[in-house]
Amino acid sequence: MGKELFTVMAVFITLFLFGMFILRAGLLQIGVEKVQTLLLKATDSPWKGLIAGTLITALFQSSSVVMVLLVGLVAAGIISFRQTIGVILGTNIGSCFTLELVAFQLSDLAVPLLLFGLVLLMFKSAASYTAGCVSFGIGCIFLAMTGLESLADPLASFPVTHHFFQWTNDSHLTGIGVGAIVTTIIQSSTATIGMAMGFIQDQGLSMESGIAIMLGANIGTCLTAYIASIGAGHTARLVAHAHIWLNLLGAVLFYALIPYLADVSYLLAKTASVQLAHASTLYNIACSLLVLPFTAKFAQFVEHVAKG
Repeated sequence: MGKELFTVMAVFITLFLFGMFILRAGLLQIGVEKVQTLLLKATDSPWKGLIAGTLITALFQSSSVVMVLLVGLVAAGIISFRQTIGVILGTNIGSCFTLELVAFQLSDLAVPLLLFGLVLLMFKSAASYTAGCVSFGIGCIFLAMTGLESLADPLASFPVTHHFFQWTNDSHLTGIGVGAIVTTIIQSSTATIGMAMGFIQDQGLSMESGIAIMLGANIGTCLTAYIASIGAGHTARLVAHAHIWLNLLGAVLFYALIPYLADVSYLLAKTASVQLAHASTLYNIACSLLVLPFTAKFAQFVEHVAKG
C-alpha cells in the first residue's frame, strides 16, 4: 500500500513538472530575442531590472530560464555583471506567480483547461499554439496539486512519513535542507513548495516547516544557472554566484524570523496553502527590496568572494 501511494505521488510530481514544461514551451514562442531586447533596455537601472525580472519570470514561469539568458548576455559581453543584479532580484519575486495561482484552489478548472488547451493545439497558428500550451500546462498543474493534496492524508498516516514530518517540524535547518535537496533534484522550486502546500493543508506539516522548506527551495533553484555558467568565463559565473548568494543570505537573514513570517501569513489568508504561498511572496519581495538600494555593494561583495 505504501509503495503504491509513493508511486502515485511520484506520478503527480511528474505531472506537475510536465505542466510547467508545457506552459514554458508555449510562452517561449513569444521569442527569446524579444526578451533579450527587453533585458537590455531594463538593465540600465536596478529598479527597471527588478520589474523586468519579475515580469519575465512570471511570464516564463522559470527563474532558471531568465538566469541562463543573463549568463549568456554577460558571457557575450553585451551587458556587464553589475547590470544584472536588479533582474536577479526580480526573478525570485516572479517565481511566486504560479504558487499564488495554485493557492486559490481552482482545481475545478483543471479538466476544462486541459480540454480547451487540446482543442487550441489542433490549430496551426502560433497564437493558438501558445494559448493551448498555457491552458493545457495550467490544467496539468491544477490536476497535480489536487492529487498531491488528496495523498497528504493517507501518506501522513504512515509511521515513516509521520517521523519525517516530525523531524522537519522539530528543526528548521532540516526543512531548509529538504527544500534545497528536493529542488536540486527536480529543478523546480515551485513544485517543491507546491508539495509542501499540499501537505501543510492537511496539517501534517507545520507552517514554520513549510516556510523553512520554501527557503531551501530558493537555494536549490540556483543549480541550473550555475551549470550554465560553467565554461562561460569568470564574469558570467558571477551572475550565478550572485543568485546563489542572494538566496543563501536571504535564508540566513530570515532563519530567525521564520516564526514571525508564519504569524504574518496567518493574518493574510484562512487556508494553510494560501498562507504558505503568501509567505513565499512576502519573503522574496522583502529580500529583493532590502538588497535593491545596495546593488553596487552587493555586486562588489560577490566579486570579492568569487575572486577569493
